[in-house]
Formats: sequence, structure tokens, C-alpha cells
Amino acid sequence: MSAEGGAAGYSIRLTDGGPEFACMPGDTVLRAALRSGIGLPYECGSGGCGTCRVQLKSGELEDLWPDAPGLTARSRDRGFRLACQSRPHSDCTITVRVPLKLGLEQRPRRRSAVLVSKIAMTHDITEFTFKTADPAEFLPGQFALLSLPGVTGDRAYSMSNLPNEQGSWSFVIKRMTEGAGGRALFDSMSVDDQIMLDGPYGLAHLRADSTRDIVCIAGGSGLSPMLSILSAASRSGPRERKLDFFYGGRRPADLCASTMIERDALLRKRVSCFSSISDSTYAEPWGGARGFVHEVARRSLEAGSDPTSKDYYFCGPPAMTDAVQRMLLDLKVPVSQMFYDRFV
Repeated sequence: MSAEGGAAGYSIRLTDGGPEFACMPGDTVLRAALRSGIGLPYECGSGGCGTCRVQLKSGELEDLWPDAPGLTARSRDRGFRLACQSRPHSDCTITVRVPLKLGLEQRPRRRSAVLVSKIAMTHDITEFTFKTADPAEFLPGQFALLSLPGVTGDRAYSMSNLPNEQGSWSFVIKRMTEGAGGRALFDSMSVDDQIMLDGPYGLAHLRADSTRDIVCIAGGSGLSPMLSILSAASRSGPRERKLDFFYGGRRPADLCASTMIERDALLRKRVSCFSSISDSTYAEPWGGARGFVHEVARRSLEAGSDPTSKDYYFCGPPAMTDAVQRMLLDLKVPVSQMFYDRFV
């Protein structure tokens, strides 16, 4: 491939006899690899976790987010880059220090999407639904990258619905006062507005081949992928499989998990939903649990059947996901039964 790149893009070669793939204009190294069916390791896809770290051996990579928290300044000095934040300006050779998965079935694509509805679920959580001309093909629990008006860089949001032929992509999103993406969605966008949607991405999807009971744990807009996972699990697998969902917020006004589950007759029948509040100063009557959601989940797990016999899916703020992971490790749950994506 020409070193000039241009419309033909650039060639990315992996050392140690690894495959070579094309990175087209506008794409990052990570997206180009996944579009080519090459499973570079990653989680958030947005610079926060550091899982997609590669080492540049030759060529020139533009760093789209030099201060991304997923990589230290020392690592950058040693030639490491985040594949999700790297755009080539020449043919490049990189080293990946973990085994690659080749021949991916779910390859992300970029397409136009139109906003068809905005439904407020709480004072700061809204369900946004977009429509594409082609089917919405993804695995329950995956996310998409949205190019939003006036926002530099794409934003990652998890789908809350199921894959479908109608091209419907739904996202349950919490307004973050400091987030440019949230401001664009909540304040600037109206029904019939158009964006670019790139996906699917994400490795914390439902493992359809497992028959273990499922425990989902979430806070904030971490609700979104849990709804997709629980919807799929309630429609497949053994009927006797238990589906438990622990959802936490600061106060009752922050909670909408039970409301959204009630909308689906099958979810209402199959899923046991446990809502909790963490604000210790809240003095009004509250019939649910109190405490951080991982603490509430732990009390339930310790009082029930063997915690190591279940699969765990969780999503939320970094502090929450870290606390859930530590809690599960303390309960001797195998890492192979934990599925989560870390977002900034």
C-alpha cells in the first residue's frame, strides 16, 4: 500500500509475523483492525482503560488524545500508543503483546442514523432511539460510537434494546454536566436530526453458550447494556435460569430500572430487580435497600446459592465497576465469569 495513503489509506503491519490490515482515512488503528476481522484487545474504545495499548515500531501515528487516562506519559515516551486514539499518517508497524483473535464475526461499520425518539426516564436519564437504513446487528451488551454535532471525537454508548431487522438502536443515557456528548444529545439534538453511528463494539456481551444463572449489576446509564443482556437472556437459555438485577443510584429519583423492566412482559416475569440508594442523608421513606450497589449485591449473594456458580455482567462509573470486581474476586468468582467494559 502506498506510503502516501490518501484515499487508499495506510497499511498497519503487526510484528512477529502477525497480519497486515488497511486503515482507511478517518479511522483509528483499533477500528481499522476490528473492521478487518482482527481482534485487537480493547474495552472502552475511547481512551480511558488502556487495554488497547500497542507499541509503535515504525511509521507515524497521530495521537488524538495526548492526555488520555489510559496511558501514562512514561509509556508514551517508550513508544506505546492507544490503538483507539491513534490515526496513522504513514504505513506503520506495531507490536501487540497479547494473543489476537482473528476472523471476528461482528465487524463494526459506520452508517448514518436518524434520531426518532427521546423519552425521559428520570430527571437526568433519557432513552434515545436512532434508526438506520440497515438492520441493527450487534450482540446484547455491546456499544456503538456516536458522532455528535459540535463534539470533538466520538462518544461510546451501550445499546439497551435487542438486535433487530428494523435498524432500531436504543441507548439509555445519563446526563453528565461536564460531558460534551451528553449536552449535545440532551440539549442540541431533536427528533429527525442525523448523526453517524459506528458499531458494534465491546467484549462484555452476553455469552449465549452459558447456562449459568446471571447477575447484572449497574449504576447510572450502566443500566443500558444490562437491559439488552437481560432481554436476550430471558428469551433464550434454560427457563429455570435465575436472572437477578441490582441497580443503584443516589436517591429514589435517580432510579428507573424497575420502570423499564415493567415495560417488557417477559422481563417483568423473569427478572428479579433490586434497587438501592447510596445517599446516607436521604431521610424520606424508602422501601428498597440502602448502601452502594455492590454492597447490596454482596449481601444477597452471600445469603443465596454459591456465588461462583453464576455469570456476572456489570457496568457503571469506574469506581463502581472497580468495587464490583473486587467484591466478586473476594467471593472467589472466577475472572472468566465476569464481563464488563470500563468507560471513563
